[in-house]
Amino acid sequence: METRAGTPPGLLAAVFPAALLALWWGATRDAPDGLIPQPGQVLHEFLDLAGLLGNNDSFSGTLWANLLASSERVFGGFLLAAVVALPLGLLIGQVLLVRRMLDGTLQLLRPVPVTAWQPLFLILFGLGSHTALLLVTLGCFYPILLNTVFGVRNVEPRLFEAAAMLGVSRAAMFPKVVLPSALPGIFTGLRLGLGFAWVVIVVGEISGVSTGLGAMITDAREVSRTDVVIAGMVTIGLAGFLSDQAILLASRRLLRWSPQHGG
Repeated sequence: METRAGTPPGLLAAVFPAALLALWWGATRDAPDGLIPQPGQVLHEFLDLAGLLGNNDSFSGTLWANLLASSERVFGGFLLAAVVALPLGLLIGQVLLVRRMLDGTLQLLRPVPVTAWQPLFLILFGLGSHTALLLVTLGCFYPILLNTVFGVRNVEPRLFEAAAMLGVSRAAMFPKVVLPSALPGIFTGLRLGLGFAWVVIVVGEISGVSTGLGAMITDAREVSRTDVVIAGMVTIGLAGFLSDQAILLASRRLLRWSPQHGG
């Protein structure tokens, strides 16, 4: 059932968060000093983390440095994963020999969670940013790879027939038919991969790094600063949302020709 055309989309999108905030406030209003802070306390701490209140605790004013450190690892790992996964996915989807050589190994390794790789990466690369970066890369890799393969493998056969009738040579089929048709799947993989990067960053940043949102959340947990933990979670959510919107905007520009994706 569709909503009325006159209803602002932003208003509809705000209904559910507003309901969650109301439930949160109702559950914590009688326990201002409880383990779970009130929404107002989290907002106050968020402003303090951003350096807008001038408090003088160990977390004050640290938000931007931690966000920058996490963003560097997230986007660095995402780009590294994309550089490897995109051409590999195109090859697997297009070349039968490559698919037969690699598909079994990749399917065997795919179910292994990132948290299971963490101890091995710590042994191989030690504590610090390298381990965090590689864990993020691994978290991004499979969503990008699998959606690229899916996009290439699911090109409509009729498109090849139509292109051949229009005089497109066999060598030109890939850049003129396969790649454009696979772009929606590729962008879906990029969105999923970047989303996983923000999920994995917390796991990566408990690997001996001193800065980053994951490190901040871990430090706050150890001293029972739940307000800082929640403020860090909100920051990750906002950063992930803005990152996803950037990829979505790029996909709409590149897929203007597609009625399903270019609107």
